[in-house]
Amino acid sequence: MYTVKQLSDLASVSVRTLHYYDEIGLLKPTAVGENGYRYYGEDALLRLQQILFFRELELGLLQIKEIVDSPDFDLVSALRTHRHVLQEKVRRLQNLIDTVDSTILHLVGEVGMSKKQLFAGFSDEKQKQYEHEIAERYGRETVEKSVKLWNRYTPQEKEKIKSEGGAIYSDLVAHMGEGADSPAIQAILARWHQHLRYFYEPTRDILRGLGHLYNEHPDFIATFENMHPGLPKFLEQAITYYCDHLPSEA
Repeated sequence: MYTVKQLSDLASVSVRTLHYYDEIGLLKPTAVGENGYRYYGEDALLRLQQILFFRELELGLLQIKEIVDSPDFDLVSALRTHRHVLQEKVRRLQNLIDTVDSTILHLVGEVGMSKKQLFAGFSDEKQKQYEHEIAERYGRETVEKSVKLWNRYTPQEKEKIKSEGGAIYSDLVAHMGEGADSPAIQAILARWHQHLRYFYEPTRDILRGLGHLYNEHPDFIATFENMHPGLPKFLEQAITYYCDHLPSEA
């Protein structure tokens, strides 16, 4: 049997969290001593493991409680499912690691790397995630129009668009030393603005929102930091300046 403190240390979960799980009925102690201390046995440890697995999948606590309390919940089947999901996550993370390694070598001049490879770690699943996030910010109609427009392009056109986008970011990196408000950077951002029209008509608010997204979303931060450590913050500054100086009709 484990005390709350021992279980907290074992599972790297705070004592406060374990108390809260007890309060909402998600993880009850196996026994409670006369002194009021909670004690946890092996079944409780296995249940906590399931809770942490489902938390890793970003499920809410009430969802998790409903799943693990279900009469047909099977621990072995759940573990097999977790294993499959984690393997997929490892595969995606390894792709990102490979992309990071290749980008580092590219930046220090040891190997050549195409613009497409700079974004090789991002899957269709990630694209759908971004679509969902953009829909929440700018509306489902904007996303649906963008997806339809993108699907109309031929494979050759898509490659050309991707290559053009990669060139824009490479040029931004090359001119970062001139400052976010420099004519060179602002001219490149005008190209970036026009490039976005391959996907949708970017309003001033969307442009400004993208600047914030590039410096706050973990995936974009990782991608742009691979190109230059200071690029996410620089992009937000440069795009903010660009938006502040757009003509009113833009």
